[in-house]
Amino acid sequence: MYHSFVRRRIRNLFEHINQGNAQPFLDGLAPEFEHIFIGDHAMAGRRISREQTAEWYARLYRLLPKITFDPQRIDVAGGPWNTIAVVEWFESNEASDGVATTTAGVHVVTIKWGKVTRLLILSDTATVHDMLARTAESSGGESQSPALDEAPGWPAPVGETSRSLG
Repeated sequence: MYHSFVRRRIRNLFEHINQGNAQPFLDGLAPEFEHIFIGDHAMAGRRISREQTAEWYARLYRLLPKITFDPQRIDVAGGPWNTIAVVEWFESNEASDGVATTTAGVHVVTIKWGKVTRLLILSDTATVHDMLARTAESSGGESQSPALDEAPGWPAPVGETSRSLG
């Protein structure tokens, strides 16, 4: 029953993201968390503050104003004290240059007592790089900006996650 609740909650959060509203996700973050998008580009980096994470979502919506995630499979393991959810998704989008593309990826979410302590976003980085290069002009150069990376280093050094995130 708990796992069904987690699946419903995750689907609900994706619906909010699809509507351009990251606030419910931001409200669901634990006091200490990691928000990670792997790669070496404007969307990459590791964020550990709500402010930087909110800015990351604002950048996402500026670069991909019409983005929609379609969760395909959500696997959940663990109890409320340490839950791992793996979400396989398809994404369709229209970038700031008006070009529509699709891709697929995975979110790995760690939840402790109802709060997200870690979100790891694994996407097709070749597609991301292509979109960022293509939208350099239409984004006013933002797609070529440095990553919002306030805690460089992924994966986190051994011991760092367990020390800082419980």
